[in-house]
Amino acid sequence: MARRDELALLPLIEAQAGERLRGHRAAAVFAASPTEPALFEQAWQHGMLWVVVSEDALAGYLMAGVLGEDFHIQQMDVAPAHGRKGLGRALLRHALQQARASGHRRAVLTTLSDVAWNAPFYASEGFSEWPAHAWSTGMREVMAAEAAAGFPMELRLAMQRTLE
Repeated sequence: MARRDELALLPLIEAQAGERLRGHRAAAVFAASPTEPALFEQAWQHGMLWVVVSEDALAGYLMAGVLGEDFHIQQMDVAPAHGRKGLGRALLRHALQQARASGHRRAVLTTLSDVAWNAPFYASEGFSEWPAHAWSTGMREVMAAEAAAGFPMELRLAMQRTLE
């Protein structure tokens, strides 16, 4: 779990991770809409904010919430300097274990379909595309908010995974 004194470091990790999208059509949207500090605080207060440390430095985080009855992965970032070490995968697996222990039966998220460390990464962890016709009311609202923020929606993908 994240510590309160670590919350101020999370926007920096988010910005560093966002640099990897430089040149991507969604980069400007991500840059223009960083996570509000109040959202980190809220996730922390609800026990849904985890961090990972590498080489004695905060390397990444996963922020989640609840969407209807689903465990909703809202944001996960690993600083590029700590990338490609399995830290994001370990962070995701830990959060999913916590979701199962809390009684959630499904995890959901939205991501970019054309970025290797997005949809293909989540697919390698058992997530599959969640077709629009089957979305919950909450997911419809999430996708509508992303469209309103200016995301190129043809590249946005909702994914789901059953939690056994």
